[in-house]
Amino acid sequence: MPHQIGVTIRARVAADRVADLRQWLTEAGKTGLGEAPFGFASCRGLHFARFYLLEETADLTRRPIPASLVFMSEVDAPLRRHLAELAGVAREGIDQAFQHCTGYPGPGGGRRRRIAWLRRHRVRASAFYVNTVGRGVAQIRQEAELREALEAYLAWAAKPPAPPSLLFRTREAVHMVAVPAVLLLALPLLLPILPVWAVLLRLAERGDRPFTQRPTLAHLEEIANYEDFSTQNPFAVAGFVRPGRLRQLTFRAVLFLTDYGVRHIFNHDSLAGVKTIHFARWVPLDGWRRMTFASSYDGAVEAYNDDFINLIWWGLNATFSNGMDYPPTRWLFFGGAKLEEQFKNTIRCHQVAVPAWYAAYPELSADNIENNAQIRAGLRGNMSPAQAEQWLSLL
Repeated sequence: MPHQIGVTIRARVAADRVADLRQWLTEAGKTGLGEAPFGFASCRGLHFARFYLLEETADLTRRPIPASLVFMSEVDAPLRRHLAELAGVAREGIDQAFQHCTGYPGPGGGRRRRIAWLRRHRVRASAFYVNTVGRGVAQIRQEAELREALEAYLAWAAKPPAPPSLLFRTREAVHMVAVPAVLLLALPLLLPILPVWAVLLRLAERGDRPFTQRPTLAHLEEIANYEDFSTQNPFAVAGFVRPGRLRQLTFRAVLFLTDYGVRHIFNHDSLAGVKTIHFARWVPLDGWRRMTFASSYDGAVEAYNDDFINLIWWGLNATFSNGMDYPPTRWLFFGGAKLEEQFKNTIRCHQVAVPAWYAAYPELSADNIENNAQIRAGLRGNMSPAQAEQWLSLL
C-alpha cells in the first residue's frame, strides 16, 4: 500500500475573472466533485479534494497580493499518477476551474502541458499530518465493507494489509534518525543561542495585542453554507505571518519540528490526542508572508476547536502564535489558545469558505475507519477469551 501525499496547487486568478470564479465555485459545490465534470470518484487513491478562493489582499507592508485559486488533495502516492489523472480523468473540471487563472493552457493545451502547468504551480506543505500513514482509499473502503458483510470477506481479511513501499519506509527511517542526530551535533551551538532567543521572543510577545475583532454574520453564514453535510467537514484558514526575522525563523523552526512530529510520532490514529482529523497540512504562501492551514475532520467545527483548545493548545500556540491576530502567548507555548473567545474569533475571522470539496468515504469518521481496521486485524492469529470478547464488541 502506498503512502499518502498532500498536493497543493495555487494559481493567480485573472483580475477580471474573480467574480466568475466565485460563482463557479458555488455551483461546483452544489453539484459535487465526485462525478462529471471532475470524476474524482474515479481517480485512484483520492481521499479528499477541495478548491477555495483566496481573495485579493495586501501584505503587512501594503504590497498587493492578487486573488488566487487553491486546489488541495490528499491522495495515495505516487504524485505522477495523480497529476496525470487530474489532466485526464478530471480534465474537464480542472479546465473549468483553472481557466480563470493566468497562463493556464486551456482545453486545447494538451495533456502534457496541463501536467507541466500543475507541477509549476504546486506549493509544498511545510508540514503534513496523516491520520494513519499507509492506509489508502482502497483499504478504508474495503474495511468498511468488511464490517457490513464480514462473512463474505473472511478470505481477504485474514491477510494483513501491505505496508507502504520499501523506498518510502527507508526514506522515513533515515529522516527519523538523521534529524535528531543533526540536532544533537548542533547542540553545543544551540545551547548558548536558545536563552537569547527565548528572551527576545518573550519581548516580542509582550508587544502583541489581543485580537478584538469578531466574525461578521455574513462571513459566518458563508462558511456555514459548506459545513455539516456529512460526517466529515473541510477546514481552511489563511493569514499573515508576523513581521520580523525573529518570528520568521521561529515559525520555520517550529514547522520543521512539527513536520518531524507528524511524520514519526503522530502517524497513527491521533494528532497528540485529537483523533478526529483525517489529514492536515501547513502550507507557506507568498514567500512565507502568509500561511494556509487545511484539514479534513469529523464532527462540528465547535467540537473541533474545543479539541484543539483542550488537548493540543501547546502545539497550536507554538505553530500559530507567529501569525497575525493570534491571541497573545507567553514563552511561545502558554496563553494563546487558552484565551478561548479570542482564539475562536481569530479562527472564524481567518477561516476561508471551501465551496468545492470531495470525500471518498463521506460517512466514515476516523474512529469508524480505525475500528474497521481493528476488526480486520482481529481475524489474524489467536485470541484469548477476553481478547475475543473485546474484538466482538467492535462489530
